[in-house]
Amino acid sequence: MSTVEQITDPHADHGEGPVWHAGWPGLRWVDMLAGDVLELDPDTAEVRRHHVGTVAAVLRPRVDGGVVLAVERGFALADAKLQDVRPLGELWTDPGIRMNEGDCDPDGRFYCGSMAYDTRPGAGAVYRLDPDGAVTTVLTGVTISNGLTWSPDDATAYYIDTPTQAVDAFDYSPETGLSNRRTLFHIPESDGAPDGMTIDTEGRLWIALWGGAAVRCYQPDGTLVEHLTLPVTQVTACTFGGPTLEDLYITTSKQDIDPTTQPQAGALFHARPGAKGRPTRSYG
Repeated sequence: MSTVEQITDPHADHGEGPVWHAGWPGLRWVDMLAGDVLELDPDTAEVRRHHVGTVAAVLRPRVDGGVVLAVERGFALADAKLQDVRPLGELWTDPGIRMNEGDCDPDGRFYCGSMAYDTRPGAGAVYRLDPDGAVTTVLTGVTISNGLTWSPDDATAYYIDTPTQAVDAFDYSPETGLSNRRTLFHIPESDGAPDGMTIDTEGRLWIALWGGAAVRCYQPDGTLVEHLTLPVTQVTACTFGGPTLEDLYITTSKQDIDPTTQPQAGALFHARPGAKGRPTRSYG
């Protein structure tokens, strides 16, 4: 079993959405409900903070060198240094709903799913931002839209709506997008709730377990391959990074816990589990 180490102080109240991109300083992630993007200096281990809105849900690189973001009620574009953030307009007006998690598809389109602040069932949806700026609603009736990633052959998308305790799959093609949704496997509630997710080059799914103090690696058929234990319960997301994409970075949260009992909650963690990730896809 791989060792997990803490590599930053607990800077984030609700750390989420880690993403590695060689064109940036390296690793960025969000302190979601603070509306901030955090950035890890690879040389000094200093954590820098950039405020981008009331909510910073998820970010990805753009092919032109900038950044695409999901903010509280829509999408935004920014320069590479996150100094000039330009919202693209609100997709809804209900202040009780916010963006939560997403990823780019193999054809450069950026997806993000939403959820209600009070987590009421079925209030969320998944939206797709095309390179020309058009927005499409691709999925409705979700509750806590979370992990989204694509298989190494780009033919399958994997998706988590957290309260279902399930990992679902869709067929994917550039023409039809996501289709033929089906459930691949369930994670028992006693093990934690599936949250953020990434994939390695062998097609195995690495899933953060909210309330489960762990990241687990599964084959798409549900076979458990690896279990990484963390010293905090609210584990939110993970991604591969580093020069060889063999470093697994893991974000955590202080939500719903007593920080005196888990002083490391909100820190960034790291492991070398013997797997390799795929380069981050860009928008555009």
